[in-house]
Amino acid sequence: MKELKLIPPNDPRVQTAIAPYTDDMLKEHDFKDRKELTEAMFTCMNKFHGIGLTCNQVGLPFNMFVAGGHPSIDGGKAIAMYNPMIISSSVENLMMKEGCLTYPFLFLNIKRPRKCVFKYEDSEGNLQEAHLDGMMSRICQHEYDHILGRNFVEHVSKFKLKRAQDKAIKEIERLKRYKEQSNQAWHFNSFLVLYTLWLIRGRKECPLKINGKIGKITIL
Repeated sequence: MKELKLIPPNDPRVQTAIAPYTDDMLKEHDFKDRKELTEAMFTCMNKFHGIGLTCNQVGLPFNMFVAGGHPSIDGGKAIAMYNPMIISSSVENLMMKEGCLTYPFLFLNIKRPRKCVFKYEDSEGNLQEAHLDGMMSRICQHEYDHILGRNFVEHVSKFKLKRAQDKAIKEIERLKRYKEQSNQAWHFNSFLVLYTLWLIRGRKECPLKINGKIGKITIL
């Protein structure tokens, strides 16, 4: 199975809307069918302990996302949506804190409709309709934003984003201090380096350094 890797938030592919999906696109990216792509997406999502992942987050031009699979969310229900479209949403909104695999350590309070209805194709190519509520509704709306080329940082003001970025920096620095006190190496995947540099742009020093191994970094 093809291994997928997350790309950093400053990659243009994360910020670009995805065109409609067709099965003939698969061969160009070494996938034999939808099932193989779906499995690869869930594997990548679970590897990074996520609850949702869209193809452009791993650099693929497919109009598709996966969501769920965690026992605390809809009893562990997992869903893969190809060419998804929101056809209705509730008037009632909920404000909840969200994170994103593209933006590690960053958490933002986002207001979204509590319920929504998605029309989509499943991994077999069949048309489906999903009536979602609560957390699963929020996850799928978050992933649908990615398909539109919109990231969750665009839902908040610059002031709130800056405040959340400062908290993220403090968390990284807290891990740095813990490492110094415990004399242990902490490893993260390489895209975090690019994200952190983006996050603290303008600073002369970065709390992270590549340790010489491809795909790994160590907090100093």
